[in-house]
Amino acid sequence: MSKSPSTLADLLLQLSEPITEFLLNTPYTPPEGANISVKAILESLLPSKTTTPNSPNHSSIKDFALACALLSSSSFKPLTHDYSDLLSWIPNHVSRLASSTFFELSKAYLTVFDDRNATKIGELGLKCDLIPQEKRLMLELMPEVLSILKERIKESSIDKSNEGDEFSAASTRAPVGFAVVAAYQFRWFITQVDYPHLGKLCGLVIPCALTAVDHWSPEVKGQGMISFTHLGRNMDTAEFGCYKDVILDACCQNIASSDEIWPHVIEASVVLVTRTQRSNPRSPWFEKMLNDMFSHLERQPRNKERRIVWLESADSLFNGVGLVLLAHFRRIFPLFFEWMHADDDDTLLLVLKRTYTVLRLTWIRNSPIIERLVRELVLVYKEAALRKAREEIRADVRQLLILLQETKGLQFKDAWDKYRLDPDLTTLGAPLCVMATRNLETTTSEHDQDGPMVLRAQ
Repeated sequence: MSKSPSTLADLLLQLSEPITEFLLNTPYTPPEGANISVKAILESLLPSKTTTPNSPNHSSIKDFALACALLSSSSFKPLTHDYSDLLSWIPNHVSRLASSTFFELSKAYLTVFDDRNATKIGELGLKCDLIPQEKRLMLELMPEVLSILKERIKESSIDKSNEGDEFSAASTRAPVGFAVVAAYQFRWFITQVDYPHLGKLCGLVIPCALTAVDHWSPEVKGQGMISFTHLGRNMDTAEFGCYKDVILDACCQNIASSDEIWPHVIEASVVLVTRTQRSNPRSPWFEKMLNDMFSHLERQPRNKERRIVWLESADSLFNGVGLVLLAHFRRIFPLFFEWMHADDDDTLLLVLKRTYTVLRLTWIRNSPIIERLVRELVLVYKEAALRKAREEIRADVRQLLILLQETKGLQFKDAWDKYRLDPDLTTLGAPLCVMATRNLETTTSEHDQDGPMVLRAQ
């Protein structure tokens, strides 16, 4: 049954009532130092009986969408301690209510303004019949909403063209809390759109995301990085167009970020560089990103959280670079050798798996590193006796040594002979002895001729 503008206005008020009631009945004190009131922002965005006309105007619907985006964002865990209380006072059920309420309004909106909505969505290069009804209103609002949010984030950004513009001056122009709120709203809008629709909006989305990651606040940066990760996973490479270099440069600029947003910077960087440079392992962006990451890890090699995050993401990066990893051995293996003796099992297991990836991709050709690697793996095998994950660690070490034996033949034999009679390595040496019965010289010759592409993962 078709609705009229007046019934749509009534529905807008009806849908907002539970949220308005929640705000009225919830005590609220702005977090210390926040210098903004999230509750006041929400109240200003919600419709009321005294301000909503019989026919809902575009502004009231847009404001309601921004309110729902902010409430829905409360389910996102704040990235830094500074803003841990900014949205935490909003319970999860209200966050879920805001999302479902907005999607319900979207369906009702189409019964009145379907033609207008189809035109607006068509102007974005999208096809209405491929988009769920609950997402169509949001897409119509996207150009205007993103423009508003981008400007709100910029208000407290540092003007890099002005050498005297510092954090304090930027915050004087507008409290940074407004930028944080806008970044959360932006993230919610972006993560509601997925493949294949998101690529059509890149001209709207990417400038706003770049504005967020260029902000001085880690919280704003973090929301921008999470948004970029979503873009990387939901857009075709060609859709990034001329933005590729700008985005990758922004990622590199933020690698030396705070601990709290490091996971999001690494995730976004790896997703974007592997997606946009996948056919070019010699891309200068792979080179720069790896070197920037190594530089940062070398400064803090004992930072457990940072190394684990990086090791978890590095597999995709290594596979994207392939044989070119040989050029990075002088930086990879000193870190790996140190981490092989870290106190925590998580680091050790991850570094063993990443070492396997490196060996599988490169065969460590013409490298003097084999003797050192065998020595470190033998030590790891012995030390595993005192570790909780000793069986998994020893299985990974065994797998690595077998791979070395298969690919390096006599060179491995020379390195292993120093340890083969060690009584503590009896169980480790058994599978290597079985492998040694093969014609190692023939195997080595075949591998040297065929190259690393012949090798299959164990």
